[in-house]
Amino acid sequence: MKVILINRRYGGSRSIELGRWSRAFLSLCCLGLPMGMMAVGYLAGEGSESRSVKGASLDSMQDELDRQTHELEALRSQAERKLQVLTLNLAGLQARMTRLDALGEHLTVVADLEEGEFDFSQAPAVGGPMASEFSVSYSSRDIDNQLNSFETQLTDREAQLEILGSLLTHRKLRKQTWLSGRPAEKGWISSHFGQRTDPFSGKLAMHEGIDFAGKEGTNIIAVAGGVVTWSGSRSGYGEMVELSHGDGFATRYAHNKENLVKSGDFVKKGQAIALMGSSGRSTGAHVHYEVYKHGRPVDPASYIHRTRH
Repeated sequence: MKVILINRRYGGSRSIELGRWSRAFLSLCCLGLPMGMMAVGYLAGEGSESRSVKGASLDSMQDELDRQTHELEALRSQAERKLQVLTLNLAGLQARMTRLDALGEHLTVVADLEEGEFDFSQAPAVGGPMASEFSVSYSSRDIDNQLNSFETQLTDREAQLEILGSLLTHRKLRKQTWLSGRPAEKGWISSHFGQRTDPFSGKLAMHEGIDFAGKEGTNIIAVAGGVVTWSGSRSGYGEMVELSHGDGFATRYAHNKENLVKSGDFVKKGQAIALMGSSGRSTGAHVHYEVYKHGRPVDPASYIHRTRH
């Protein structure tokens, strides 16, 4: 095979004779180079496509992971808010239970229950035979429903206990203000209510109370609970204590040796309020006891032997 080379500058030519191996090499270069380039391009394309597919797959997995992470954070935030709500609800219920315990303790005192008969500070005694064990699963909604049901029951109990407390307090108050009994721990009736001969003038006069004679210094006690409206010296009465009991009732305790209470004090039924003496217009140690109803003196005898049914 001949190859002719032409030189345009000098206008000459030159021929080259190619042998068999030269022709083979030249053919290989002419045909193999394009095919090699095509193969390299194909392989490069395959690698690029593979990298592109892998990149897209990784991006998709990353997006899915990010989405799941956001969902997990949202669920965690929701669970924390739910826990905070449950914690606040439980704290409120505990505060109300503490209030109920205090109200229960107050009612045991008002009702005069024996010590240890009913103790609100202790759990109620319960028991029974052993039952078969079983497991129960609770959902968030079940817990919410149970808390709401318990809160409703707690509200009902609070209302019932408040009504009971009001009734017991009113009953005890009525018992405290119920006039009954003698105004002195010891002594005897030395003068009754009504017309009598005055021990100083010798003339007939109205005696508006009952006199209880006794030993000087004997305790004079309140026949009912009330507020002290007078404590001090008064003309004719000497040292006197006056109590207001409500419902238009008032009592007076006169000729005392010493008053043990002062104006404005609240006294309970049976409390010592003075000591028996002979102050004022008196002939000896005694207590002059008067009962007033709506401003008018009445016979104390009906209240001395009074009993409540």
